Amino acid sequence: MSTALPEATGTFGDKPTLTFPEGGAPAGLHVKVLEEGTGRTVAKGDTIVVNYYGQVWEGGMFDNSYDRGATIDFPIGVGAVIGGWDKGLVGQNTGSRVLLSIPPEHGYGMRGVPQAGIGGGDTLVFVVDVVGVK
Repeated sequence: MSTALPEATGTFGDKPTLTFPEGGAPAGLHVKVLEEGTGRTVAKGDTIVVNYYGQVWEGGMFDNSYDRGATIDFPIGVGAVIGGWDKGLVGQNTGSRVLLSIPPEHGYGMRGVPQAGIGGGDTLVFVVDVVGVK
């Protein structure tokens, strides 16, 4: 197991491309702020507005909002989304670009989401742009 995280191209608002390091996914949840925003801090229970890019570790992209040209919003920190998002996005500032490496226990577990190309036990990598808080 590695402790290195993928590199993401682009800046806030741009669809990223991920480049993965050698050695496989690190254990545990990893959160890396790629760009620090200066807006309001996201609190548990807030509804946040984001753009995101999601990819299986060393696998394919399974979903992203950039291609749709529309943000999504959801309550954060209250179990409405996968645990890695709840744990990794609470406390971030609006305007931040955040890289999340999410192990299965904080993602979709051993079930995965086969229709999305996410296998059981897959580590997920997201680049999330925190656009706003409602």
